[in-house]
Amino acid sequence: MQKVKHWQDPVNAVIGAWLVLSPWALGFQAEQVAMWNAIVVGVLLVAVGLGATFVPRAWEEWTEGVLGIWMILSPWVLAFANVQIAMINAVVVGVAVVGLALWVLMTDAEFKGQQRSPGMR
Repeated sequence: MQKVKHWQDPVNAVIGAWLVLSPWALGFQAEQVAMWNAIVVGVLLVAVGLGATFVPRAWEEWTEGVLGIWMILSPWVLAFANVQIAMINAVVVGVAVVGLALWVLMTDAEFKGQQRSPGMR
């Protein structure tokens, strides 16, 4: 069995699953724009998180980061900031996703363009 390179990627996939379920769990399913935003971004986050788990690439971390930034901005861009629970969910999830993606990008020597010495792991 292959070892997971970055624990942050499966966590981002779980956060994506939360996003898909969150409109019903938090009760904002009647707010169509917020609901569909959560579902679409959640599905994308699950896909990218799982992809990064099994075949780690820097572009997947950047994609997760962009999805996180979108979630932070989406309540105002899509005009659902007045639905407080949906807005808080989007911002908290976005901050978590961006933080996890940046963590990987800043700590993985391969993603920073540095090559490890052959004897180092």
